[in-house]
Amino acid sequence: MKKFSIKTVVAIGIGAALFFVLGRFVAIPSGIPNTNISLQYAVLGLLASMYGPVAGALIGFIGHTLIDLSWGGSPWWSWVIASACVGVVVGLFSKRLALDEGDFGKGKILIYALANIVANVVAWLLIAPSLDILIYAEPASKVFAQGVFAAIANSLTAVIIGGLLTAAYAKTIAKKGSLDQE
Repeated sequence: MKKFSIKTVVAIGIGAALFFVLGRFVAIPSGIPNTNISLQYAVLGLLASMYGPVAGALIGFIGHTLIDLSWGGSPWWSWVIASACVGVVVGLFSKRLALDEGDFGKGKILIYALANIVANVVAWLLIAPSLDILIYAEPASKVFAQGVFAAIANSLTAVIIGGLLTAAYAKTIAKKGSLDQE
């Protein structure tokens, strides 16, 4: 098993904390029961792209668990698992994105966008509703309505806001071969 670097462990901790703060205190009500416009998926998209699928899974899992616990109840495991899944799927594309090379051109922007859309569609249209029905015996019409909204809203925030964060991060990295010897 590959050991995490201190940098990755710190990123998981900071990422989970940011996921929690954004999800708990910056959530925008949607009108769909128990479903918000959630800005934390922008941060999850960035950090999963930087640190990979295991870090992405832990950020989503820990962050979402903390949000649910902060409301005074127990975690809603179907959605906690879905958030972790978003981190895994986006993180699987981290090697193709290679953000540490400082290049986030059109091709990589497209990969980033597709990774986040696929991740959110799988999480919110397949995993969360299916587990809501299996674990909590929730009505299918309710959970699929929530899932459709969450997939769209989370994809948009991850692609637009997360894409801007990712582009800003990539600009801070010196491109290979960009330094000249004097």
